Amino acid sequence: MTIASTKPYFIRAIHQWCIDQGFTPYLAAVVDRNTRVPPGSARDGQIVLNLSYDATHELVIGNDLITFQARFGGVAHSLAIPVANVIAIYARENGQGMAFEPEVVTAAEAESKGAEPIDAPQADGADLSPDDGSGGATGGSAAGRRGAHLKVVK
Repeated sequence: MTIASTKPYFIRAIHQWCIDQGFTPYLAAVVDRNTRVPPGSARDGQIVLNLSYDATHELVIGNDLITFQARFGGVAHSLAIPVANVIAIYARENGQGMAFEPEVVTAAEAESKGAEPIDAPQADGADLSPDDGSGGATGGSAAGRRGAHLKVVK
């Protein structure tokens, strides 16, 4: 019997703690061929993402994969981050959270877990704007109000 990794449980716990405290959960991950992110959003092979519910749509933090939709520059994208690629989750406001050692997952290991390599970023045209009209994940609406945002941080 294989023991499941504790990493996805820690990620979910820190994410929930951030939300409960009113903080913005940020997730740092290594970008490789098993990661689906918008083109040009990764820097130095890494990406930092805002995982707040205001900035994401259909967020699922699974045991092997974190999936959600978000807007980058007003364009909706579907993102997929393997849990093995996560190197940190923390609160933007105070930096409290948890860092992880990057795991090296080969394509063969990923396929044995049922994951398929993600070769190209995908975008869909789904409307991710909140029902209240607050401007969606990138902020700003026609009325000029600033809503939540999702941006790449270094």
